[in-house]
Amino acid sequence: MTYRTTTLPQLLERTASKSPGATALVYFGTRITYEQLRDHANRLAAALEALGVRKGDRVALMMPNCPQFVIGYFGALRAGAVVTAANSMYTAREVTHQWNDAGPKVVISDRRLFPVIRAALPQLTAAPQIVLTGIRQYYPSQFTQLCLSLESSPGTEPSKASDLGSRTPAQKAGPVVHGWEELLRLSASPGADSVTPSDIACLQYTGGTTGTSKGAMLTHANLTTNAYLATDWLTLGQHGAEVMVAALPFFHVYALTCVMISTIMGGGSVVILPRFELRAVLNVIRKYHPTLFHGVPTMYVALNNVPHLERYGLNSLRVCMSGGAPLPVEVREKFEALTGRKLVEGYGLTETSPVTHINPPTGSPKVGSIGLPIAETEARIVDMDDGERELAVGEVGELVIRGPQVMKGYWNKPVETAHVLRDGWLHTGDIARKDADGYFYIVDRMKDMIIAGGYNIYPREVEEVLFEFPKIREAAVIGVPDSYRGETVKAFVVLQPSTSATADEIIAFCRSRLAAYKVPRMVVFRDSLPKSSVGKYLRRELRNL
Repeated sequence: MTYRTTTLPQLLERTASKSPGATALVYFGTRITYEQLRDHANRLAAALEALGVRKGDRVALMMPNCPQFVIGYFGALRAGAVVTAANSMYTAREVTHQWNDAGPKVVISDRRLFPVIRAALPQLTAAPQIVLTGIRQYYPSQFTQLCLSLESSPGTEPSKASDLGSRTPAQKAGPVVHGWEELLRLSASPGADSVTPSDIACLQYTGGTTGTSKGAMLTHANLTTNAYLATDWLTLGQHGAEVMVAALPFFHVYALTCVMISTIMGGGSVVILPRFELRAVLNVIRKYHPTLFHGVPTMYVALNNVPHLERYGLNSLRVCMSGGAPLPVEVREKFEALTGRKLVEGYGLTETSPVTHINPPTGSPKVGSIGLPIAETEARIVDMDDGERELAVGEVGELVIRGPQVMKGYWNKPVETAHVLRDGWLHTGDIARKDADGYFYIVDRMKDMIIAGGYNIYPREVEEVLFEFPKIREAAVIGVPDSYRGETVKAFVVLQPSTSATADEIIAFCRSRLAAYKVPRMVVFRDSLPKSSVGKYLRRELRNL
């Protein structure tokens, strides 16, 4: 199979045809075979077509890790749609921007998040139809009943969108809401598959120093090729039936490619956890004997602090991968000493689907290095001023990347696209160097982005919320080192004259408007903030305060 010429629906179809009875997903004791996964994805695709979804339309997903995310992803793609996944911890304020930019025709969500959706709807330029499901719907007993229900209602012709969208006069003011099972019962057969490898598969949202969230357009070929190349690098070309634990969120591109897509590509099993909970992770490792584990540094910090970690059967793991944030050397060394397993650091970006560099899983890693470029990937260090002149070994400059995993560009943002994609090279905005052996090292970030527990936090977004607090006159946010999260958010504020406020008040205000990981953990009160001659806050000086 040439993954560069394969779409994600074709990938699932091939695996399901080859190993229909193999376990694709494990969820709280439920085992979902590849045949069942394909059937549910096809049913959802037919239902989305009945709702009026056509090739190129956007379908949004908003839920924690669960089988419905995987089914929703592949089902939407089979219908020809473009998927945009929202962080399940987002507030209405945060999701409004993403959905106004992406313009989804349908939103598929965990029903517990419906209050967030309902709060966002008045601010949306176009109201999507809503599909609600529940994370318990694929628990063992409910899944058995669901499958029996689908078998008794195979459905041959999808209902018309007008029938599905009909409402009584009393319902006219609210959104059109459908139930998950209602839609799966409609039909088992979607229309002809018209998707091509060069078509956009997803809008994966990222951000920058301006705080403006941007949708990276990742194609089917971007994702399938990157999944293959990254997995091939880690497994030395030996693709068996891998077992992976999905402790990272699927809405993040790291888990999307390296856990969900990679495992389905190889016919392996994904053990799904709604979120990272230390005891649950240890229990599934002991029970299901995973072969690869992908995590962020904070997960390995937590594992390192477990008494008698060796009792949980981590010896089934051939290799563990760390990404999303820099991996402290002491964390890697302690984990390897405790478990005897190799912990490998890599590097990637949302714009590169995401993997570009990985340390080799064999031999001795170079301390502090992000590793070597994976196959078919070129990387250079260029002068930060002109962005073109390649620098010599050991010199510090901007890291630029070229390869089959690089995005098409940013959705509806040609100026920003032209800024980062130049002559086929992606300009990462990260400052790096390369040694004589070809290993790369991240030195600093040109952006002010904060990475906490693997999540990207953009200072301006937090600052805008701080400025909404009526007693704050000025505010600036930086990231400061945190032994567990990697970095955490620290806010510096100047209050309005003749007013007073406490740090707890400000933190509570932010908590009502931001996802939990974005909320400042520290608030420092100042009489003034350092500024440049043009009035910009000098974050570098703030770090020295």
